[in-house]
Amino acid sequence: MNRIKKLYCRTFQMGLKIALPFLPYRKPEVAGSVKTIPDILKKRGCNHVLIITDAGIRRLGLTRRLENVLTQNDISYCIYDKTVANPTTANVADALELYLSNHCNAIIGFGGGSSMDCAKAVGARIAKPRQSLAKMKGILKVHKKLPLLIAIPTTAGTGSETTLAAVITDAETRHKYAINDFPLIPRFAVLDPKVTLSLPPFITATTGMDALTHAVEAYIGRSTTYGTRKDSLKAVKLIFENIDKAYTDGNNIEARRNMLHASFYAGCAFTKSYVGYVHAVAHSLGGEYNVPHGLANAVLLPFVLEAYGPCIHKKLHHLSVAAGISAKDTPYDIAAGEFIDAIKDMKKRFDIGDTVKEIREEDIPKLSHYADKEANPLYPVPVLMDAGELEQFYMTLLDSNEA
Repeated sequence: MNRIKKLYCRTFQMGLKIALPFLPYRKPEVAGSVKTIPDILKKRGCNHVLIITDAGIRRLGLTRRLENVLTQNDISYCIYDKTVANPTTANVADALELYLSNHCNAIIGFGGGSSMDCAKAVGARIAKPRQSLAKMKGILKVHKKLPLLIAIPTTAGTGSETTLAAVITDAETRHKYAINDFPLIPRFAVLDPKVTLSLPPFITATTGMDALTHAVEAYIGRSTTYGTRKDSLKAVKLIFENIDKAYTDGNNIEARRNMLHASFYAGCAFTKSYVGYVHAVAHSLGGEYNVPHGLANAVLLPFVLEAYGPCIHKKLHHLSVAAGISAKDTPYDIAAGEFIDAIKDMKKRFDIGDTVKEIREEDIPKLSHYADKEANPLYPVPVLMDAGELEQFYMTLLDSNEA
């Protein structure tokens, strides 16, 4: 990256870091079961709810407990279950129409990050009915209060129940972009491990590594606070202690609960301290090829950490100690290597490869341009890279694929 662009990026990031203490960040109120939802709704005068989820979750019957609880408490609801893996502007438009035609006054995002992102985007459109989502992309362009938004994660990974971001894919261009504003933070996060019990092992693994990526990228970035560092360390510790248990025994309630809390802590960390190039590259892959976000993050994470080099060794040492991988007196570079190797070993145990088979070499300049536009100047990454430098990560995945 040239010097002028570097200066611009770092100045922009420093401005945001200085502003952090004055911005209206908040954590959602946490509930431990869907059974608490009727009381939450009644206290706020909400009597008709739109539940936004996806077909797979509906088919598995995961919404049934919530539906029964609402019915037993005389709260009417309707369900939009057509959210796709990377929610599109078309999903948002269809769900919005359902909300309006049924005179709803609250939204529940039930599922993974896609369902919650779709729910947030619907809320944004309700708050600003005359503005398109494309006009809201970027930072602080929503401004207005959303209807009551409750998030129920069925995966322990995205952290969307804590964040101010909604990531949406344009249905026509396939360009993926983020909308970031404080009103998008859900009012309540329901961390109910029972809704995660039927999650398949591979999805458990990739979403868990998604949470790990959030915690790691937030911690190694240049805009951390005492609180975000603390949340990141707690998340990493919980993930390394519980992800294998949840992967091998999906009915382990305690491991499922701990993974949900790890995802929540990681979400709180990156909401304030942001992510990095792992996410920027992963988002471009999701937008272009519909690669699941958690999988893309899991594949990319060790490659990007290695590319950052020695400047993050001290921080990776802290993460490695928190994870129980390295001793406190281990030299920084050794501990950093042990931490990255532990991530690689995790990928092998979960049968996550080093490739993304969908990548086409001719798409790489366009993809790296998208990643550059997303990450720079917003993400306070340890090492700045422009579109040309980001191409290395796509080529790594492509080269591995062709080997």
